[in-house]
Amino acid sequence: MAKFKHSDIRLVQPTFDSRLTDLVIELDHLRKKRLGGTTHPHVFFQLKSIFQTLESIGSARIEGNNTTISEFIETKLEEREYVNEQIQEIRNIEKSINYIEQESEQIPIGRFFISNLHQMIVDGLTPPPKGEGDSNPGTYRNHAVEIKGASHKPPETQQQVDSYMQELFDFVNEESSPKYDLLKMAIAHHRFMWIHPFGNGNGRVGRLFTYALLVKAGFNVHVGRILNPTAIFCNDRDQYYKFLSGADTGSDEGLIDWCTYVLEGLKAEIDKIDMLLDYDYLKSSILIPALDYSKTMKYIDNREYKILKVTVEKQVVQNSDIQAVLKENHMTSISRYIRVLKEKKMIASEKDNVRKYHINFTNNFLIRSVIKKLEEEGFIPMNNAQ
Repeated sequence: MAKFKHSDIRLVQPTFDSRLTDLVIELDHLRKKRLGGTTHPHVFFQLKSIFQTLESIGSARIEGNNTTISEFIETKLEEREYVNEQIQEIRNIEKSINYIEQESEQIPIGRFFISNLHQMIVDGLTPPPKGEGDSNPGTYRNHAVEIKGASHKPPETQQQVDSYMQELFDFVNEESSPKYDLLKMAIAHHRFMWIHPFGNGNGRVGRLFTYALLVKAGFNVHVGRILNPTAIFCNDRDQYYKFLSGADTGSDEGLIDWCTYVLEGLKAEIDKIDMLLDYDYLKSSILIPALDYSKTMKYIDNREYKILKVTVEKQVVQNSDIQAVLKENHMTSISRYIRVLKEKKMIASEKDNVRKYHINFTNNFLIRSVIKKLEEEGFIPMNNAQ
């Protein structure tokens, strides 16, 4: 039977020639690099919205939620207020991500912040054993818990939990060189899971806690970057739990292996998703194939396909561009076609010129095709898509 064993929270010091040191240097370079991609800002933020949804579904699926991407997307398209608790769980994570992006740079990472996250995560969910909620939202547990399949037993008393959590907050908020930010993030994620402060929802809150630390470290949408950090942990759950368990020993080797695993995954995700800022790649590998698939599946007709294709090719179009591809002389007809596509939310007007239009794919059936192509190009962990 597992027993609780104290270990100190501390920064590890990788050797200069280690892979971990290389990753710290490479990621610090990416953090400072201003992204000046060729993808239209509106398209970028639509992609961000999709990856936020994928992040939420991935985090829930690690905990055993079996909702597929397609099932969740359908509830969005149909604008259903309430479906079931599995859908509610994912919506709660989406809401929490928005909270992090809006508030984490202003609110200190501490008890108030973590308690708010936990309350949002379990809102409207039945407590165990029948659901994924918690009987005491936002409150640290006052009873012992066990982590299924782990040799580590978390701190047992509420006093211990309080003490270890305060120690964790002190650790992440302590002034230190920026070069340590990502090591602190990786160690803090492990430490949060090691403490397991709540009665339920620790995995979901722990991953959001990690996202908040990344945002504070400068890896955020305000510098033109999309992040899907849960993909690090849900691409291979067995590996995730293996390295977590290794770090539970408190040894330098276990902690360095864990940090290397996390930073390796983060680097791979950033490199992959940054490709979407290259519009030539996004257009040829994702958007045009998505339109082709939408036409094949009869989500759109041939005329809509032609209009949307030229919109994707040019990023921003006006009536004359559409007239050229349709070879239609009557501008009244062109205006009618545009109006129909706007009503279907497949195109939208530019903010500074209502007579110019860009593609819109997050609030209509095109999102099915875009997600399918993102999956085929390796942007979505396969065990989330099924």
